[in-house]
Amino acid sequence: MRIRIDHSTRYGYARPARFIVQMLRLTPRSCESQQVGDWRIETDVDARLRRSEDAFGNIVHSLYTERPTDSLTIRVMGEVSTVDTGGVIRGQSERLSPLVFLRDTALTRADAAILDFAQAIGQGDPLDRMHRLMGALHRDVAFEVGSTSAAHTAAEAFAQRRGVCQDHAQIFISAARRLGVPARYVSGHLNRSDGQHDQDAAHAWAEAWIEGLGWVGFDPANGICPTDQYVRVAVGLDALGATPIRGTSYGGGQENMTVALHVRPVQQSQQQLQSRGWG
Repeated sequence: MRIRIDHSTRYGYARPARFIVQMLRLTPRSCESQQVGDWRIETDVDARLRRSEDAFGNIVHSLYTERPTDSLTIRVMGEVSTVDTGGVIRGQSERLSPLVFLRDTALTRADAAILDFAQAIGQGDPLDRMHRLMGALHRDVAFEVGSTSAAHTAAEAFAQRRGVCQDHAQIFISAARRLGVPARYVSGHLNRSDGQHDQDAAHAWAEAWIEGLGWVGFDPANGICPTDQYVRVAVGLDALGATPIRGTSYGGGQENMTVALHVRPVQQSQQQLQSRGWG
């Protein structure tokens, strides 16, 4: 499958910001399950973009403005060809030992409730246990937009038994680590099966290290392993480490952010795309 992604983030400032610094984890890497074609990052202001890699091997662009700016738009456009590998990640260069991903963070630290939930998964083959964990989370934690914020921890979201894909991923990670299975957070995109191409935000899921297989993806928000409908972009210990855009501004005063995201199969006609203003 070929998936087209158009992602725009706009920042507006109450008064011109003297200086803006942003770290962008917006560019996917090629591996067995995905081949990245044309991929571009553009801004509508005079800014410098410097490409590098972080400790997890993510492609990172550092953005710096050099003059007062009252608004900033960052747009990402590209196509990715995907194949279904059953969620197994192969052909991806890994810099770190899987044991690094047993490390707790403030967002993924388990409380007694998550520990009990993890232990109730039972014993057995690690792959089977991760599938059972995903199924239990999909069943017991409702998907509800607006029920949590980016600052909510796995324990807080689990306590209220509802959240969004970020919460499902972080609860999965927290429980998997309690079971001794390395797990990490993945940010990316999902070509939705309901045909909803205009989306409010990027998607998130988790990956667990299974001896003999390597990293395997699990999406508890949807109750499935990633397929050829998914595009991986960045990984981290938690949502903060894989966040698409993170940074700060100096001066500017109150900041307002709006996001527009369009994910579609490339077979969709160009005329339909232009009618939405993406052409």
